[in-house]
Amino acid sequence: MSLVVADTGPLRYLVVIQAIECLPTLFARVIVPPAVVSELTHPRAPVAARQWAQGLPSWLEVQRPNRAHQADLLDPGEAEAIGLALQLQAMVLLDEREARREAVQLGLSVMGTVGILERAAERGLLDLEAAFARLTATNYRIDRGYLDEALQRSRQRPRPLNP
Repeated sequence: MSLVVADTGPLRYLVVIQAIECLPTLFARVIVPPAVVSELTHPRAPVAARQWAQGLPSWLEVQRPNRAHQADLLDPGEAEAIGLALQLQAMVLLDEREARREAVQLGLSVMGTVGILERAAERGLLDLEAAFARLTATNYRIDRGYLDEALQRSRQRPRPLNP
């Protein structure tokens, strides 16, 4: 899919592990709602994420949704990202379990940080094992078995030819 709407989590972790530049290669358009920019620049956000968000790259579009999706367990970034993805009929990049569940129930395609990293590795953009090592060195919460399964899938895929 060429158009995605991103929530804070995937952007934050991709910045922190220095893999953010894979997004414009994987997707033709990456859009975020204003609440995501606010969360990325919040004083409690990681320094790297705050610095990155203060000078957003030209490939990242900020667009206000017509309305945020209302659900009890969603934070503002998730609510706006889901609302914007519904509005644009786009895939949504989300990590939080409840937000992912809500998006899927609404019929949206969802991809998280691990899925983005897997896709980037498939395209030869990064080393998946090294990316997962950097990710697990952060406060990212995921079952290690899930990462091991992703690594196994990656090892079974044919390697892309480098030009």
